[in-house]
Amino acid sequence: MKLIAIFITALAIIGIIAILARWWNNRKAVSGNGDNEEPIVIPDGECCGQHAVCERDSLLAGVSKKIEYYNDEELDRFKGISADQYTAEAVEEFREVLYTMHEEEVPGWVRSLQLRQIEIPDALKEELFLIVGELRAHTSK
Repeated sequence: MKLIAIFITALAIIGIIAILARWWNNRKAVSGNGDNEEPIVIPDGECCGQHAVCERDSLLAGVSKKIEYYNDEELDRFKGISADQYTAEAVEEFREVLYTMHEEEVPGWVRSLQLRQIEIPDALKEELFLIVGELRAHTSK
C-alpha cells in the first residue's frame, strides 16, 4: 500500500513539473525572451497583398526601417500611386528593375518599396510571386 502511495505522489510531482515547464515556456515565447527564438510578428490591420513576399521578410520588418536602394531611385516618383493605376510604361520600369537584380535580392527590394510607400503594379505581382516561390523552393531544400 505504501508503494502505491509513493507511485501516485511521484506521478503528481512529475505532472506539476510538466505543467510548470509548459507555463514557463509559453511565458518566454509570449514575452519574446526565449533562447534562439525568432520574434513574433503581429501584422497590422492592413494587408499589403504581397503575402508571398511579406512573410519572408516580416521578421526583418520590425528590426530594420532603413531604406535600401537597388539602383531604382527613379521609382520614388511612383510614391502614393495605387497598384492598379500604373501605365504600361511604368510597369515596364518596375519589370526592368526586377529582372536586373539577383533572385535573392527580390524580397529586400519589395521591402524597400514598402518602406518608400511605393506599391508594386498589379500587372507585375504574379511574376513577383513566381520568382519568390522559386527562391523559397530552392532555399528550403
